[in-house]
Amino acid sequence: MLRVVLAEDSVLLREGLVGLLNRFGHEVVAAVGDADTLRDAVSAHAPDLVVTDVRMPPGFQDEGLRAALTLRTADPRLPVLVLSQYVQRAYAAELLDTGDGTGVGYLLKDRVGQVEQFAEAVRRVAGGGTVVDPEVVRQLLRRRRDPLEALTPREREVLGLVAEGKSNGAIARELVVSEAAVGKHIGNILGKLDLPPAQDTHRRVLAVLAYLRG
Repeated sequence: MLRVVLAEDSVLLREGLVGLLNRFGHEVVAAVGDADTLRDAVSAHAPDLVVTDVRMPPGFQDEGLRAALTLRTADPRLPVLVLSQYVQRAYAAELLDTGDGTGVGYLLKDRVGQVEQFAEAVRRVAGGGTVVDPEVVRQLLRRRRDPLEALTPREREVLGLVAEGKSNGAIARELVVSEAAVGKHIGNILGKLDLPPAQDTHRRVLAVLAYLRG
């Protein structure tokens, strides 16, 4: 069970998220509607995970994200999952650059409707993993098209799944191939993109995303 602080200005969505998190056995210790209250709630409850919207009162710009960045600066080990209505590459990049990059996630709100995927993202971020919405990954890939020309279609597919934070086993199951084949693809990708090899999946994801952001 995770102790969660939730920040979302929409009452309906906030209550829906509370119900969803409770359904998966987690306890929402505070559910708030603005960035200032979010910071106070984290200070008061020391949660296992923060889930926050990007745009919140009073300005409805990026108050939620800024609060998340402030919290991560104060405690780089605090897991934070940010929810956004739209793809904002800059927001995802800023979040990934906090602390050592562990325990962070950036999802589109549409992904919340895919209940199992949302539950898995919550579990993964709370456990120190990195989760980036597939649509953000696709936009990053399009933005950096030229450096990826050396990749085969299958390698591009694997790269997208890696950047989403999926393990070799999960990728193998999704593509119906062996884990050894996935490992070979990843080695080829890192080599073609001139990235150092890494044993840790999280570090590998961050390296790939850092290159794509570059």
